[in-house]
Amino acid sequence: MPRLRQVPRSEVTPEIGEMYQRLFGDRDPVAEPGTATGTPGNWWTVFALSPDIFAHCQAGFGMLSSKRRELPPYLRELGLTRAGFAAGSQFVFSQHSKAARAAGIPEEKVAAIPAWTTSDVFDARDRAVLAYTDELVLADGRVQDATFDALKEHLSDVAVLELTYAVSTYRLHATMCRALRLEYDDVPERVVEIAAPKGASEDVMRAISRPEQ
Repeated sequence: MPRLRQVPRSEVTPEIGEMYQRLFGDRDPVAEPGTATGTPGNWWTVFALSPDIFAHCQAGFGMLSSKRRELPPYLRELGLTRAGFAAGSQFVFSQHSKAARAAGIPEEKVAAIPAWTTSDVFDARDRAVLAYTDELVLADGRVQDATFDALKEHLSDVAVLELTYAVSTYRLHATMCRALRLEYDDVPERVVEIAAPKGASEDVMRAISRPEQ
């Protein structure tokens, strides 16, 4: 379950109610969860706690996909799908894998995004976007000059700004989904101590070390 309270239909503002209607029909998504894409839908019901944040996010989604953008949807979704994977968000990665296909990214490229550095299906423009995305997410924005120069061979200044904003925005969403355990990121911590058999020594370092001479 999400770590925060979900807001039922009876408590939402009219604006959020309109989105609930679009996504969930006549159902109360807290009592009867589920969206057309198979997600629980609790991103929406938790973000509804703050109508201002909900509206800000919704406006951002529309802005990123606006026809006024110079960045092609193909490259946007290539970056966002990789951002979801690199940030460790199954929700962002899963949803944008679907969006990537809708944007015209072939199936073999979508499948290769997790291990893109060893794949030969990406052209120079794809690789420039993927490398830049990795340095935004995995290097916390410490983008190397060579990486940036390669990106600028393919994208205008405006498109670079749009890509940077889009990837950074979805890195935020990935972080929030993991922290609040939303959607497909509602998973327990997997790095935990595994108990040793009863009676075993707890001095692991002594057990794996050579006796001193």
